[in-house]
Amino acid sequence: MRKPIYALGGAGLLLSVSMLAIPAQELTGELPDPPAFAAQSEPVFVSVGDILEYKALPEYHEPAWVTSKYVDAGTLPPVAERLPKEPLVYKIGNMPDGVGVYGDTMRHVIGGRPEGWNYIGGQSQGWGGIDIGLSECLTRTGPLFTIKADELEPMPNLAKSWEWSEDGKTLTMKLIEGAKWSDGDAFDAEDVMFYWEDNILDTNVSPLNGGTPETFGVGTTLEALDPYTIKWTFQEAFPTQYLYAMAYGTFCPGPSHILKPQHPKYNADNTYEEYKNAFPPEYMNIPVMGAWVPVEYRPDDIIVMRRNPYYWKVDENGNQLPYLNEMHYRLSTWADRDVQAVAGSGDFSNLEQAESYVEALRRSAEDSAPARLQFGARTIGYALRMNLSANGWGEPDERAQAIRELNRNLDFRKAISIAVDRQRLGESLVRGPFTAIYPGGLYAGTTYYDKASTVYYPFNLEAANALLDGLNLVDTDGNGIRNFPEGTAGGADVEITLLANTDYGTDTNLAEGVIAQLEPLGIRVIANFQSGTARDDMAQAGQFDWHVERQGAEMVSVVQGTAGLAPTGPRTHPFHRAGTDGTVDLLPFEQELVDTVNAFIATSDNAERAELMKQYQHIFTENVYSVGLTQYPGALIVNKRFANIPAGAPIFMFNWAEDNIIRERVFVPEDKQGDFELHPETLPGAPGGAGPV
Repeated sequence: MRKPIYALGGAGLLLSVSMLAIPAQELTGELPDPPAFAAQSEPVFVSVGDILEYKALPEYHEPAWVTSKYVDAGTLPPVAERLPKEPLVYKIGNMPDGVGVYGDTMRHVIGGRPEGWNYIGGQSQGWGGIDIGLSECLTRTGPLFTIKADELEPMPNLAKSWEWSEDGKTLTMKLIEGAKWSDGDAFDAEDVMFYWEDNILDTNVSPLNGGTPETFGVGTTLEALDPYTIKWTFQEAFPTQYLYAMAYGTFCPGPSHILKPQHPKYNADNTYEEYKNAFPPEYMNIPVMGAWVPVEYRPDDIIVMRRNPYYWKVDENGNQLPYLNEMHYRLSTWADRDVQAVAGSGDFSNLEQAESYVEALRRSAEDSAPARLQFGARTIGYALRMNLSANGWGEPDERAQAIRELNRNLDFRKAISIAVDRQRLGESLVRGPFTAIYPGGLYAGTTYYDKASTVYYPFNLEAANALLDGLNLVDTDGNGIRNFPEGTAGGADVEITLLANTDYGTDTNLAEGVIAQLEPLGIRVIANFQSGTARDDMAQAGQFDWHVERQGAEMVSVVQGTAGLAPTGPRTHPFHRAGTDGTVDLLPFEQELVDTVNAFIATSDNAERAELMKQYQHIFTENVYSVGLTQYPGALIVNKRFANIPAGAPIFMFNWAEDNIIRERVFVPEDKQGDFELHPETLPGAPGGAGPV
């Protein structure tokens, strides 16, 4: 049922008073430059062709124990028969430490818990790199941090090549031919079309990373021309940004031969909830296209993954990848992940909780430290995002509807923004040259950021209070909390719920800081702290007033997740989606943002794109589209025994570090290998192998 929209004009908000009292230019100021940070490292820039190619090699190799224990016994075909016609070949010249050797384990620690293995049906696999190790997608973006700027385009992956039609509205993709799922079943266009038709297009299914039809352009169609050729048809010409959407995690097909029999379209006895949950974490050996397969799961303890015997990538010497035999994911906490990586009981971590930086740096500087730290660019940014849908998304009650109307008022957003002391917020996380003042929009130091186009409203509590006074939000009952005007929400106290993720200390610390800093403003902000999955569900459903959130790839790369930079479709945007009538009630400046983003999508001219993002940044920050809080760099923590870790690998840019470092190429030299494998010389699902068949 559509909720009524309560007017905040007339005897309600006096919208013009504050602007008469405080000229807009008096609220703006000079944005400080981010502090210099010597610990940051730089990547070596190359072309995609320097990293990989697809070709047949004269011979192929695998770990000796696989041949002797499985191939010679007749339980597994020879490696050449398990590989595609032309496997993906990684070039030795791009490997920092050259050709690797087989063996050893990478021990991860994560704070998530797997719901199951049906990633495309909406189940979380626990994060922390699990899904990246299991799933492969049409294209790949993680390693793009090393690609030359003038050659930047997603790397081929399951789609080995593609070609645009003359008018740029049709894209024909060639899939890798002869690749197999980890159980030996053929990968082909049927898997791609099942993902598209029965998961993306089926509104009853919500793929985990939010893939929707609009993600690939309104009106876009996809068809299979033959088992290894698919054709996209777009409404606009040369929308190259959708190649980024075909990477992790919005176009990573699942095994249709296993999933399709559980889908309600093909199984009338199943509900969509049963389809989603058909493969719980206890289900072992789920077929994957990734380098490792889950073979053991112990609740609240560990997930063990073993090498995929059908993995379809090799090095130039014909060695089937991955080099590492096993992956561990200890089910602990995200904070413990950093602690164990620094201590050496874990091997890898994306150090992203700024509160841990000083101690981690101190420990890594010691000669006896087992791990090294490598800081990247400041691509971690948090913002206070306000729900701007006033026509029913999330079905707000009377109080929440009144908050939505406030959120849509520019003076209100300005008041909240200038009441936040960003310098203090950053320093509350960590002191030193880590955090930078973040006014919102694109991150400083990224490709499309332009300081001159950024409008900055510095901390000014007195002006913030004056703005709210001008909106006729005054404390009428003397309890220290401003009230709505009479006739709006019953004149109640202005109480706002703030959604935040309890899985990360930084999220809750920033949320608590915002709550404390808004107390002098006479706004009561009530924390709604939820675990990751519950938080995600509430955010997706629009059940929030405000949301303190770490922002995604679109604010870093722009070319990835571009449609999410503005409400370009009914479900593309994180804090303004369509209401119960199916429309997005855009504010005038939002329409400008939508037009700018759509123009960016429609052009491939780099100079024009740069100018469009300057416009976007100015509109965004001038109108306080979200209240930027802080931004800072992340650090890769990796045990020193691992080789082939590329320089300058960020913990997050186009994707997470687990993808950026190309884990299938990572290895441990023989003289440094440890005795960590829990299922040595076993293969997933094979007779005598790990886990049930």
